[in-house]
Amino acid sequence: MRPTLAADQVRASLSQYLATTYALADESTRRALEGFLGDAEDGIFRGPYLRVRTPFRSVENDDWQRHLDWWPRGFTPHRHQERAWERLSTLHSPAEPTLVTTGTGSGKTESFLIPILDHCRREREAGRDGVKAILLYPMNALATDQAHRIGERLGDPKDTRLREAGVTAGLYIGDRPSQEFKQANPHIAVDRDEIRRTRPDILITNYKMLDLLLQRPEDQRLWQESPLAYVVLDEFHTYDGAQGTDVAMLLRRLGSVTGLAEPGRPLGPVCPVATSATLGE
Repeated sequence: MRPTLAADQVRASLSQYLATTYALADESTRRALEGFLGDAEDGIFRGPYLRVRTPFRSVENDDWQRHLDWWPRGFTPHRHQERAWERLSTLHSPAEPTLVTTGTGSGKTESFLIPILDHCRREREAGRDGVKAILLYPMNALATDQAHRIGERLGDPKDTRLREAGVTAGLYIGDRPSQEFKQANPHIAVDRDEIRRTRPDILITNYKMLDLLLQRPEDQRLWQESPLAYVVLDEFHTYDGAQGTDVAMLLRRLGSVTGLAEPGRPLGPVCPVATSATLGE
């Protein structure tokens, strides 16, 4: 695709649409509209503009490795990922609340997922089971995609450290995952009874399903003696207005049901994490 030609085609199509929509009978008025639409200085179109993205800065040395016990083999983080890992790692100290706002394709997921997997591996090796991280997504498609990515980490034939430690994950959304998804992701629990029984280390869901999980008696086992350490809200910019208020109250109820809430800290020791590519726009 040539950007300049594509821009010309879009401009021509819109101009034709507007001229057809406002099919003016008066010739002088029609010419004035066409002139306005096509005027390079005062018309409705601007550009096209070229947006240049500079590369994300990589780490300068291997100091980032001191934050983690586990990371994907051969993975070298960007600077912003290293800074997130320093805050979110539980290797030397409790995780700190973190907001990740970087552009699309910058590795926001790895910014929180790698320290979470590292934490889950360490907890499993210490013999502690239960839900340790909740990943909340505004859409089922995003939750399913994240589950697939985690499944690839857990099922990596070249790196079995997570699987050998017994790290698990579950996908709990309104839609029933397809048979194709189940076959492609054997390390992701999708059966609801299995999720209740096994209490996976990482629970991938949306705020509506989490609301149900906190209410139903049959799901209460998920939250008993909860080792919950992280709550991640991806696409954080979508939680505004009434929905933002609903989710804020939901998180308060999560702290209450798990018994982790403290005075002035609705989630207690649980570390909140938020990510967005457009929060600052």
